[in-house]
Amino acid sequence: MSPEPGHTETIPLQQRTNRRQTRPAAQSNGLVVSLWDVSVPEDSVINSKAPSLKLSMPEWDIDTKCDKHSRSRKGECCKDLKGKEERHLLNPDVVRDAIIGLSDGLTVPFALTAGLSSLGNSKLVVLGGVAELIAGTISMGVGGFLGSQSERHHYFYRFKQVTSRINRSCAGQMEREVHEVLGAVGVSEKSSRQVADDLLRYHGPEGENKDSGIAAFFLRFGEGLEEIPTRRLFISAFTIGVGYLIGGLIPLFPYFFISEARVALFWSCIVTGITLLLFGVVRTYVTGAKGGLGGYLWGAISTLCVGGAAAAAAYGIVLAVSHAE
Repeated sequence: MSPEPGHTETIPLQQRTNRRQTRPAAQSNGLVVSLWDVSVPEDSVINSKAPSLKLSMPEWDIDTKCDKHSRSRKGECCKDLKGKEERHLLNPDVVRDAIIGLSDGLTVPFALTAGLSSLGNSKLVVLGGVAELIAGTISMGVGGFLGSQSERHHYFYRFKQVTSRINRSCAGQMEREVHEVLGAVGVSEKSSRQVADDLLRYHGPEGENKDSGIAAFFLRFGEGLEEIPTRRLFISAFTIGVGYLIGGLIPLFPYFFISEARVALFWSCIVTGITLLLFGVVRTYVTGAKGGLGGYLWGAISTLCVGGAAAAAAYGIVLAVSHAE
């Protein structure tokens, strides 16, 4: 039946349904939770016995742990950066002894030969220079041996003192002293206590372990002392002595071939001056002093000035004494 003209038929709307009732739900332990709800009642989480998924980061071994695949690393392992910072592979003690021997050898014999050359006799310069060179080499070598031996004896003396004090002290005092050392570099008190506990485990009743433990920690990091091995005594003596011998032969070398003392002194000054400049540059590089061109120039010029001043003083004094007579 068609509606009459001018008559409007009213169509009823469907009853609105509750959206929460039409959403699918999941049931956990009798509690209905909407899968689409973002918020979940707090008590449902507390009372729920459903297993929870815990994500944990993998624990890497300390020898292999490295964040080399991060953006800042770009695939380069941080352990490789340590090798790039090292200037040399030599023992710093050997470098120190070599510098001591060479610097004294280039300065003292050069000053002596310059002073003797003022007398005008090359033979006298050679005899005096060789005698001083032999005596100086032996003296410098023995001095290096005795110096290293004194450091070794001092370490053992301090080790006995520190060990005796540790055996008579409580754990709390050890924790305080460890924190005095580590706290200065930013370590927390809690971490210092843990370090003290670990160090005390390695400490025997008489402090037998000299390489590890709390006594070795106090000496190495608290006082800056380390045990010097026996071979170090002989290495130090040999390095200083040979360095002095090599350095002393350089200014003396021209006198072996030139009979005129003043002419030999001229060539000795040139050869020794060039050697002092090169030695100053090498010393600056090896010791890691001021970098750049200015640092190398300062190292070379300062070394040359020291050797030249010593030679000039010796030459002037001997010349003045000879004229006074």
